Amino acid sequence: MPATFAARRLGLLLPPLLLCISFSGGNPAGSDLTTQDLKQPSKEHQSNGSFVQSEILLPGPHGTLLERSISLANATTVELSCKLDPNSRLKSPQVIWKRGNETISHTTKTENSWSIKLVIVDSSKMGSYSCILKGAEEISATFHLHVPKIEAREKLITYERDTAVMVCKADSTPMAWTWYMMSGSKPVVINESLRTDKYLTDRLSANVTRLRVLKLTKEDAGVYWCEAAFKLGKSEKKMKLTVLSIMAPLKPFVAIVAEVVILVTTIILYELYSKRRGKCTGEKVCDQTEQLKSGEGQ
Repeated sequence: MPATFAARRLGLLLPPLLLCISFSGGNPAGSDLTTQDLKQPSKEHQSNGSFVQSEILLPGPHGTLLERSISLANATTVELSCKLDPNSRLKSPQVIWKRGNETISHTTKTENSWSIKLVIVDSSKMGSYSCILKGAEEISATFHLHVPKIEAREKLITYERDTAVMVCKADSTPMAWTWYMMSGSKPVVINESLRTDKYLTDRLSANVTRLRVLKLTKEDAGVYWCEAAFKLGKSEKKMKLTVLSIMAPLKPFVAIVAEVVILVTTIILYELYSKRRGKCTGEKVCDQTEQLKSGEGQ
């Protein structure tokens, strides 16, 4: 009976315990993150969780641009806070929050802190939010909410008949990847409807995609880009492909060989001229030599 009773008690305790562990692990905006933000005002935030909290300390170090970039991939509740340094000369300021040029009201206020809370379920509430503190002077800070950015090489140079490989990586897992290329003045989707012997796309992992362009010709040069679709919007990265002729690597070598040939020819001609001049140091000497040779012949 005691063992059975203990097992039942343990079963009752496990769900709350697991709930606490799950909440703690899924909340990327804990106290440690906020402390780190205060030390690094310009650090970029990213979260796939359901709650993000970010705070900027004003006025901040002299000359520091008070901006914060927050990357959001999924529906999220965001709390943005502007906190006035207690040692600031600005006392009892008037505080205004803006989304772009639109004035909005803050939701919570403490003695030296003002916050807004946003429930973001689509792209309509993404963008820039600013807090403006007015008093003897005016100071402000801006939060930029955007979908995850994509990393990729912006320029790729390769040769005819080779294969161009372009890779895009996102910090969060998108719902879908799409590749495009510019054909004339119009974008064209690269998919199965195009030549499969020319374009190959594959997903290396959940957040990495790759495009391969086979058997390159000069006509393949141009702009390509990848697009990642998230629940809160789309993000893209463009790349410029340059295709060189196979003879392009040989041009510097041919130029060097031509310079060497010219240099060697110049040296040989100079040597021949120097030898002849050594034998014939003057026109009179040469004439006397020729006369002597003629007299001996007679």
